[in-house]
Amino acid sequence: MAPIIIDSFGQRGTEWMIARAGSVGGSGISKIITTKGEISKQREEYLQQLAAERVTGRPEDGGYLSKHMVNGQEREDASRALFEMIYDVEVRQVGIIYKDEFKMCHFSPDGLVGDDAILEMKNPMMKTHVKYLQDGKLPTEYLLQVQMGLYVTERPLCYFMSNSEGLPPFILEVRRDEILIAKIEKAIADFYVDLCKLAEKIKAMDNIPF
Repeated sequence: MAPIIIDSFGQRGTEWMIARAGSVGGSGISKIITTKGEISKQREEYLQQLAAERVTGRPEDGGYLSKHMVNGQEREDASRALFEMIYDVEVRQVGIIYKDEFKMCHFSPDGLVGDDAILEMKNPMMKTHVKYLQDGKLPTEYLLQVQMGLYVTERPLCYFMSNSEGLPPFILEVRRDEILIAKIEKAIADFYVDLCKLAEKIKAMDNIPF
């Protein structure tokens, strides 16, 4: 089954928030497993959150856009335009991508590049951006997120981009790590089984007499 790409709505809006409810996302995979493939300490809490979302059909964090989120989105647009100029490409924006029709997991890339790559962008504080420039490698905190994106989209390449106004951009080509992706796939499958069980258990509790 091929990934399901939905571009009928944008990211961060109400439709997008609802589409993500009850499904493991790119930013959530680190709440299930660690970069070493071990069970995350946040797994149970994340399981409870997604079970609630699955039962109610509503996202835990709602559709509110804070000033910080709006500013981040504006900076993201500028970074995407810069990437397009550097590589002379057009980045396709989509709302959400599901791994398959079961919608166990999803990813919302900052863009799709051609037919074989995704774009993941960060707009960190200046000092953090300089650290990325110095290190010259993918920051550990985004390792799972990037590989999750490649797993869901079934693409071989991710352009990781960090940008801070007035400083040189940091762009790194990241390839699939099939060993880690196999661990991600198993972790999601196991998590989904527990998620379905907990959701059904919650539904069965709806027997309070009035």
